[in-house]
Amino acid sequence: MKNLIQKLFILFCMVITVNETFSQEKIEPGDPPNNTDIPDFYKSKLSDIENEVENVKLGEVTVIATSPGGLPVYAVYYGEKEDFHSKANYNSAVAARNPAFYAKKDSTTKPVVFFVGPVHGQEVEGIAGLVNLMHIAETGKDYRGKDWSSLKNKIDKCRTIIIPSGNPDGRKRCPYDSFVGLPTKIMTKYGQGTRIDGTSWGWPQAKSVHPMKGNVRILGAYFNNDGINIMQDEYFAPMAKETAAILEIARLEAPDITVSLHSHENRPLVLQPAYVAMFMKDRVHDFALSLNKRYEKAGLAYWPSEWFWTPKADDEEFPPKTTFNLIGAMHHISGTMAFTFECSHGSVSDNAPDPFVNYDDILDIQLTLYDEMYDYVLENRLFWKL
Repeated sequence: MKNLIQKLFILFCMVITVNETFSQEKIEPGDPPNNTDIPDFYKSKLSDIENEVENVKLGEVTVIATSPGGLPVYAVYYGEKEDFHSKANYNSAVAARNPAFYAKKDSTTKPVVFFVGPVHGQEVEGIAGLVNLMHIAETGKDYRGKDWSSLKNKIDKCRTIIIPSGNPDGRKRCPYDSFVGLPTKIMTKYGQGTRIDGTSWGWPQAKSVHPMKGNVRILGAYFNNDGINIMQDEYFAPMAKETAAILEIARLEAPDITVSLHSHENRPLVLQPAYVAMFMKDRVHDFALSLNKRYEKAGLAYWPSEWFWTPKADDEEFPPKTTFNLIGAMHHISGTMAFTFECSHGSVSDNAPDPFVNYDDILDIQLTLYDEMYDYVLENRLFWKL
């Protein structure tokens, strides 16, 4: 009965998705059309998410929020939830000198892995990766038919939470399903939006107005339909229901490791988290180096060692150059080892006329990241004991 009710609710949400009034941005005259060479395995659309959650059998699908545009925000859970015998919130437990008062973690409890799909709607690469990850959790293979039974075995050893899209409003408005081979300026235009006069907001100016309202011609896919950039929400009083739902999962699940999936025009990269203890920055750095070496060994895009970042303290100047964003918020609500991952769009520019990646590369970059996350948490888990 529970599964039947869940499926009926999902179908209801799908009807809302079809009938809601917010529409995709139209590609303006002179801009390149959407790519037509996108392979079937590259499942980057909201309809791909709908199809996948409809076919989940081994996991549990929940609608954790409804976007301002009336779209469902899904979370898919694999593995039973652990009872961590919580007696306090995370920060109170730390103040008592032991996070185990918040969540007891030992060899008898499963590690918890949390995947936060793109909160910036134009960063579609993470959706393609997570839809394939769900398929692997169900079948042991990705949508190319490639065997990932080893990854499935790791999934089975953990509690996994997958949010395939953290911002369905932005994804729906984005008229492109891939930016492989397309100009970076086009990705920026439809991702970060334009002013009424047609000029691009760009980075970091797209963060200078929040919520993004008023001088807007194209509301970039960065934002939900209320103009909220979930990555830069007000975390002590979230403006977006999507943000509140993401943080609530972190609070309830006490994830050991969490990734927020993003994309940029460069090589794939784990970003250093801000406003967390140096100990946690060191762990993220170790993970990032290991992942980068896997990319190099696999013949994927990677960063030469001399260009790689090293952990450092946060800014001592004002105004600071770093920001307290969704990553820091998830860490401080749960103690999770959280980080941002920037995948490659495959877009091109005058400085980089050839794409770093193709569609197969992007999927391999995503799935290798996920596999490395499971390896890391299974081999380097922090136990919290009373």
